[in-house]
Amino acid sequence: MSAAPDVLFVTLDSCRYDAFAAAAAPNLNAVGPLVRAYSPSHFTYGAHAAFFMGFTPGDPARREPFVNSKFGKIFRMSGGGHRGVAAPWIELDGHNLVDGFRRRGYRAIGTGAVGWFDPATDTGRALTSDFERFYYAGGPHFRAQREFLQREIGDARAAGLSVFAFANLAETHVPYWHEGAPWSDTVNPCVPFGADNDATESRRRQVACIEWIDREIAPVLAAFAGAAIVVCSDHGDCWGEDGLWEHGIHHARTLEVPLLFRLP
Repeated sequence: MSAAPDVLFVTLDSCRYDAFAAAAAPNLNAVGPLVRAYSPSHFTYGAHAAFFMGFTPGDPARREPFVNSKFGKIFRMSGGGHRGVAAPWIELDGHNLVDGFRRRGYRAIGTGAVGWFDPATDTGRALTSDFERFYYAGGPHFRAQREFLQREIGDARAAGLSVFAFANLAETHVPYWHEGAPWSDTVNPCVPFGADNDATESRRRQVACIEWIDREIAPVLAAFAGAAIVVCSDHGDCWGEDGLWEHGIHHARTLEVPLLFRLP
């Protein structure tokens, strides 16, 4: 890759593939074809640590670059793991892709919503310290995250810099709630070992949150028209399958995630 296009990387935390496929999400679906992919981990930190090393979700049965990160990676760290049959979209030097983009002269901007991204904690700093500017939302507050991204992207472009922007969104994470939702964020229908869980309500809420995100994220996607965009989930949730609920456990439903991408 000879040019330096802007890059947007979005993770819908805990979003199941089947929920995304059922949602009316025209803006996100316009990024690229929906891939039924598998995450490298079943919880937020493990998945994002792998993502930041170039191991994005993929379908191992499809011998296609970028769809199958073993066949050909979207992001590859120099010296990191199997190179793949096909060339990566971009190969980066550094200790992770955030550092790698910065070494290429990009402004690295990030925002996270779940606790693993809290820079006030040692664990949070492991994922966030390489960003030049990072905003921790502390829950499902995408509108505040969007405001941060739009401001920082504008400043970077005014300075003539290419942008690598990352956003982790929590609306699709338990308890599946978005600003203005007509249900309480204090009632969680998906609790590990819970006695009053509700799979139907979990699905209804997560689908509604995806559709809300799709409307709210449109200006951010428009700001990256013609740029590289990767949208995926870090993991899914169990909704009663085999008696299991939520994530942080090995199960087909916690590993099956949506993946969409556009690479100029």
